[in-house]
Amino acid sequence: MKLHIDGYSVIPKPEESLYDMVKDLGLVTGSLSTDPIAAKIAGRLFTLNYIPLRQKDVTPDRESVRKAMAASGGVVRLIRYADPMGQDVYTRTAQFILFLAIRRLWPCATAKMTCTVGTGVYVRVTGVTDFTVEALRREVEAIVAADTLLRRRRIPTAEAIAYYTAQGQFDKARLFAYREKATLDVYGDGDFMEYFHGEIAPSTGYLRSFDLLPAPEGFIFVYPDLRAPDRVSVFREQPNFFQVYTEGKRWGELMRCETVADLNELTDTAGHKGLRELIRVNEALHEKGFARIADRICERGARTVMLAGPSSSGKTTSANRLATQLRVHGKQPILMSLDDYYMDRDKIPVAPDGTVDLEHINTIDTALFGAHLRALLDGDEVEIPHFNFKAGKREWVGHRMRLSEDAVIIVEGLHALNPVLLPEGLAPNLVFKVYVSPLMPLNLDLHSRIPCSYLRLLRRIVRDYETRGASVQQTLSMWDSVRRGEERWIYPYQENADVIFNSSTLYEPAVLKKHIYPLLAAVEPSEECYSQVRAIVKILNFIHEATVDDEIPPTSIVREFVGGNSFYRK
Repeated sequence: MKLHIDGYSVIPKPEESLYDMVKDLGLVTGSLSTDPIAAKIAGRLFTLNYIPLRQKDVTPDRESVRKAMAASGGVVRLIRYADPMGQDVYTRTAQFILFLAIRRLWPCATAKMTCTVGTGVYVRVTGVTDFTVEALRREVEAIVAADTLLRRRRIPTAEAIAYYTAQGQFDKARLFAYREKATLDVYGDGDFMEYFHGEIAPSTGYLRSFDLLPAPEGFIFVYPDLRAPDRVSVFREQPNFFQVYTEGKRWGELMRCETVADLNELTDTAGHKGLRELIRVNEALHEKGFARIADRICERGARTVMLAGPSSSGKTTSANRLATQLRVHGKQPILMSLDDYYMDRDKIPVAPDGTVDLEHINTIDTALFGAHLRALLDGDEVEIPHFNFKAGKREWVGHRMRLSEDAVIIVEGLHALNPVLLPEGLAPNLVFKVYVSPLMPLNLDLHSRIPCSYLRLLRRIVRDYETRGASVQQTLSMWDSVRRGEERWIYPYQENADVIFNSSTLYEPAVLKKHIYPLLAAVEPSEECYSQVRAIVKILNFIHEATVDDEIPPTSIVREFVGGNSFYRK
């Protein structure tokens, strides 16, 4: 069977890997910008060390390529770093090399993936006194220079559990106890073995662009620049963000819910008793957080609250819960949405390629919003527009507004922290800035974190299906664009917030699973988004489903996505 690799026709040889083929084609040049890092075959992501034609499948009568290759008709799409899937592959490769280096230098150390910090990720290292970033860097560079092939092998799940138990990595052993399949795929080097929830690069030599920076009890691994992957990205510290995430981690430790195995044990208690207690405490923590924000707003004497956050962070519910807490102070909160200041769709600038970027700040009539905000704070009456999403136009429906003496405006929207929205000369004490994001501190195991964007994606899939009739395919097709918009228009301003509110709930994955799993299961392998769906399912397969809707308060942020939110009742 002839293979079609990015337009090149190749006849495979027995035991020849895709990596061998792309090297023969001259597609591997030592540049992360252009070199393929993985392959997509029949809707699934594969390592480049995948062998399409095995010797055992060659007989005098015929040659039989493997199942996935046959299903694709021999079509192979190469994945590079510019693709989000390629970035995930690079991240997993970095994890493998980092943990291998730590194992070689400090065998008794405990290394834990924690949180993304800007263009890097923080890794905590404990259990040793002589850890240095310099020594780690030298070992990582040596592993990269060796350019060792990273081959995958399949082993029984029971063997993996026994291995990690013997290594003292009980977090992985406990996680695999929840694995339903009898086998799993691992990567190794000597007696070092790692399991990651996805593919990694074909060799250690791919880790070409990185930096290691010292951090409290560990280090920051800095990723390549997305626009120019052959150089390291510029790292900017985010102390406020890092502090909030660290507080979330500490709270998870106190609640004894740091990993998926911990969450499953709480879920599996009789009547979900343990999980119910987690829900009560988590919701109480949120309520206390909103109360503290309201206290600070009133202490400052602010008249406007600008509340922003990435997609599916719970902005609408957060704005309403904050309004409730302000009423406790005798304030009269007024909710405003930046969505109502969208430009008419036919007036939004069109890019040279004919596309329209709906995440861009130029989709908002910033001049009109600024004029209205100044007029309201000056005591004038203003007519607030309403944006009709079906018509794609702004409408004037007689919604007039004037602020009372005790009024506080809460402005909620994607771009709410962008300084261009605020009129010049506005007294700083009149504005309080809040950034909302679900900074979930839950790990699969110590070496594999659940990205914060993963929880937001789960939320969005469920919400879009339930409230907007959007399919999984539609939501996933927009997700990369949404993420790019966040990188450009939201994240640069998050550190400017007066408060960063962590809107995640540790119990949420167990609750969302029953809502999302049937939707994902309906996606066919032929769909373009199938590899993304498989990546989501790989994590969900480890999480036990919980039916505890009766325990979730009607004002919970989780209700914004699964339904039953009392703020949405008309």
